[in-house]
Amino acid sequence: MKKQTLFAILFCLFVYIGHSQEPLKIACVGNSITYGSGVVNREMNAYPQQLQHLLGDKFLVKNYGVSGRTLLKKGDYPYWETNEYMEALEFNPDIVFIKLGTNDSKLQNRIHLEEFESNYKELINSFKRQNENARIILLLPVPAFTKDTTSIWDKPIKNKIIPITQKVAYKTNVEVLDLYHLFLDRSNLLPDGVHPSGLGATVIAKRLYEAIVQKESQAIDFSIKNEFSEVSNGNFYGYNLTNFKFNQVDCKVVVPKKPAIGKPWVLRARFWGHEPQTDIALLERGFHIAYCDVANLYGNKQAVKRWNKFYKLMTNAGLSKKVVLEGMSRGGLIVYNWAVKNSEKVAGIYADAPVLDGKSWPKKRSNVDWEKFKKAYGLKNHSDVDTFKGNPIHKINQIAKAGFPMLHVVGEADKVVPISENTVPFENGIKTSGGNIKVIYKPNNGHHPHSLKNPTPIVDFILRATGQKVNFAVVPSPSAEFRSAAGWVKGKGWWAQANDIDSLCQNSGKVDLLLMGNSITQGWGGNRPNVTHYPGKKAVETYFEDLKIVGAGISGDRTQHILWRLQNGNYEKANPTIVVLAIGVNNFGDNTASEIVVGIKNVMHLAREKFKSKTKILLLGPLPTGIDPKSDRRKKYNDIHKALSNLKMPNNVSYHNLISLFTDDKGFLKEEYYSGDGIHLKPEGYNVWGKYLREIIK
Repeated sequence: MKKQTLFAILFCLFVYIGHSQEPLKIACVGNSITYGSGVVNREMNAYPQQLQHLLGDKFLVKNYGVSGRTLLKKGDYPYWETNEYMEALEFNPDIVFIKLGTNDSKLQNRIHLEEFESNYKELINSFKRQNENARIILLLPVPAFTKDTTSIWDKPIKNKIIPITQKVAYKTNVEVLDLYHLFLDRSNLLPDGVHPSGLGATVIAKRLYEAIVQKESQAIDFSIKNEFSEVSNGNFYGYNLTNFKFNQVDCKVVVPKKPAIGKPWVLRARFWGHEPQTDIALLERGFHIAYCDVANLYGNKQAVKRWNKFYKLMTNAGLSKKVVLEGMSRGGLIVYNWAVKNSEKVAGIYADAPVLDGKSWPKKRSNVDWEKFKKAYGLKNHSDVDTFKGNPIHKINQIAKAGFPMLHVVGEADKVVPISENTVPFENGIKTSGGNIKVIYKPNNGHHPHSLKNPTPIVDFILRATGQKVNFAVVPSPSAEFRSAAGWVKGKGWWAQANDIDSLCQNSGKVDLLLMGNSITQGWGGNRPNVTHYPGKKAVETYFEDLKIVGAGISGDRTQHILWRLQNGNYEKANPTIVVLAIGVNNFGDNTASEIVVGIKNVMHLAREKFKSKTKILLLGPLPTGIDPKSDRRKKYNDIHKALSNLKMPNNVSYHNLISLFTDDKGFLKEEYYSGDGIHLKPEGYNVWGKYLREIIK
């Protein structure tokens, strides 16, 4: 009997372990954008397939997109009638991404939009009936840059379809991801105005990846706090909004569907709900968004005390002890004045066209507000005004020493809160005092509109300030790069280049030199059948003529692409004597210096695993870049190489910084070596690089 019981337990354990190892199933339901219409090499580059590559074999992603289909049952081509819909249900997915609505904006379909909400709820319920625990995530349509108002049209997408989708998400308590704002400033990624390219699909895949890997913490129910009065709930773009009074002051909290680990939050000052795209994006990522009214107090002591009490209320409820402060316009006064008194509680500050000096605004530009300002601070005469030092502009040293990061977004043509009287002197003072501030200047932009069409730079700043940012520099993934400017044979994309390199590594026999990197490395050449641009050809003939080399550079590659190629390729078959790793410059736009360094370290360690210990690895990181030694690009380059130089290198790895070879005595990149972008080498530059490598090889 005991043996039978033991056998039963072991059998159940075996079944459980076997089941737990099954991949998590993800269904991508949608129209032509999900299918991959317009994407070169759709089978590899449509966003569901890119998501599969990002997630790896612990997940199984299926593409159930069908071109031209509507969510509306009365649409011209309803998704409901497709085989793919039935297959998606039979797949019984654990996670369902639904991206429908674009075709519903056509004239013949939008006349039925009154049924969009009920049809969407029915679609969600059909997957819930298959698996009640299924995680349903609605994807807002991307914008349409078309001009034919009878076809797919942006106006109904923005003003009708998206609000209804957010309403559905609120009523059904499912998640929603805003893809719309991610493309508003990226029309180049939608070549026909509707369908994202392969690189556009990468944007979608990465956003979906973030949603899947985001860890969740326990939710907080703000609606039952004893300290609250006049409590009511509402819909904030698909999320639950709690309105309440605290000490007779109007307050608000919006709760995410899945609170992030650590329960990060934003305390917003003034103008609730104005330009909400940043707040919405943060809610998607598990942030709480809170508000405590300090109107007509202009950041004075009373306002600071009010926020002190509200902060205590929120943190006692369970939110993070460090808060992100968000201040638009006059909200700049309270966020900085509160931060000065509570610097240890501040994770970071996002200030948008902020007022930093009351003598700029309201004194010079609003008589009514200036009178209120004086009353708030007890300024009774000219002497009080002249000696007043209660503005953020007067507290620069204290703010800089606090050490928290700051981001300002300002219009260069702002006449209401001129940057010359506010952000510019503030930025200069913070930097002089060693503080951490970045400013995004918007040309031809006045005081309005606030924020950015695509809030990604703001969102990324806040994610990094709170330790929530996914570092894609270390997530192995293939590229969806496809462009003639890459120096490739027409019609041959990234996958053709990757396959060519893999074939060379497998069939070339033992190789003396394996050159790995991006377009700069690709420029060496090396028997690549689908590469057309070889600025380093003469240098190869001069310095590597007696060596067998494989040029393994691919235009556009970043650290994550090299990681994927090393993981999935057969580069070790080349048994190289020397491997040169020159990578990282294409990460500059998306990643910080520290993120890039981690990516380069991962490449180096993976290369050591793949190749035999006798292989020598020359770690170059990014090659010298940034024409001006004082440019942001050069600063990032220097920061990366400073960190790399401090790494303890394994025995078979040597680190090399080539900056002295390519710069003049004033630190500028030499024009004879570089093209105008300060990134790509001319033939003369390859000659310098080739000579250096030849000396190392000797």
